[in-house]
Amino acid sequence: MVENIISFSLRNRFIVLLFAAGIFTWGLFSVKTSKIDAIPDLSENQVIVFTEWMGRSPQIIEDQITYPLVTNLQGLPKVKYVRANSMFGMSFIYIIFEDNVDVYWARSRVLERLNSIGNALPAGVNPTMGPDGTGVGHVLWYTLDAKSMDLGEQRAVQDWYIKFALQNVPGVSEIASFGGFQKQYQISIDPDKLSYYKLNIQDVMRAVKSNNNEAGGRKFEMSGIGYIIKTTGYLKSIEEIGNLSVRTQGSIPVRIRDIGTVQMAGESRLGIFDYNGEGEAVGGIVVLRYGENANEVINKVKAKMMEVTKGLPEGMKFNIVYDRGKLIEESISSIKTTLIEEMIVVSLIVMIFLLHWRSAISIIIQIPITIAASFIVLNAFDISSNIMSLTGIALAIGVIVDNGIIMAENSYKNLAVRQAELNEQRKGGSADVV
Repeated sequence: MVENIISFSLRNRFIVLLFAAGIFTWGLFSVKTSKIDAIPDLSENQVIVFTEWMGRSPQIIEDQITYPLVTNLQGLPKVKYVRANSMFGMSFIYIIFEDNVDVYWARSRVLERLNSIGNALPAGVNPTMGPDGTGVGHVLWYTLDAKSMDLGEQRAVQDWYIKFALQNVPGVSEIASFGGFQKQYQISIDPDKLSYYKLNIQDVMRAVKSNNNEAGGRKFEMSGIGYIIKTTGYLKSIEEIGNLSVRTQGSIPVRIRDIGTVQMAGESRLGIFDYNGEGEAVGGIVVLRYGENANEVINKVKAKMMEVTKGLPEGMKFNIVYDRGKLIEESISSIKTTLIEEMIVVSLIVMIFLLHWRSAISIIIQIPITIAASFIVLNAFDISSNIMSLTGIALAIGVIVDNGIIMAENSYKNLAVRQAELNEQRKGGSADVV
């Protein structure tokens, strides 16, 4: 079969050259469309389920949340195993699927099972799925540089403006905020006053909840004009919360300010984010969606940051503290330099040792065609161009030229032997004539 292929190629050189040109063109297109990343994604095919129940001990979280969820999620199809972790106020469950399972099919199966759990969990506890990212999805970290603003204001800008803007970038799975204080209204109750008025905490919570709501009415017409009735009841200030009536005793309302104080403060924190020892900082983490091109997404996020900067408060700007894009550029540049150097060295060695320019060209031309064709295979198997894959291509250059050198040397040797035989025949024929 190999002899037939060689014979066909020798008889149809134009077709072979045209086929090689087509492969090379396809390979160049694959190089431009190939996903670029610095490191390969070797993480497991998993779906994370996160459940929050603040104020509970790890043992209660394990018994009432983690155990019911694990027992219900173990029966999913194509699941290898289920891992779980319980901590103070939080539960994490990792459902590991088989490698050939589509991640979004897996997420839909997990979501179906979560919806069918029903009353297995405590009231008010709602498990949620984590972002559709991978273990190496943190592609960019940034902080906000605003010396004139406090941490609460910076976190508010991050949560209510920057986060929503960057999440619209294609390929971004999540913008995870960190640092600062999450603003909230806090009511500090005096237990002595609460006992004096014969109230309890549930009464206060009920008063706040019932007065922080809106209700819609209906439309009616009067004098040919339509009116829509509604009530506006959302709380907007500390004073409004303090004036809420908890109970009326003897025609005198007992307000929240009579039994405690209301203040604007930050949510309780378990840690802080310190930047270079200069103090606390507020920022976010850009999480890459599964299967996206990391380099392309990073560039789009940076472009979006330039737009978002125009709407930031005066004196605030972005400070990128981790950028995988630079690592990608350095890695790709290093590999490209190595490939070019290897191609030049191999070409010189082939030219020097063969001393036959046609044979050398036939060997050298294999290198760019084979490298371009390798990117076709990378794209077919959805493998990104990273340090591992490109290094493998660089190491394979020696193997690429070996075949050509062996074939050229063998052909050159056979031609030399054939030429010697022809010379002998010519000498013998001349002797007979003489």
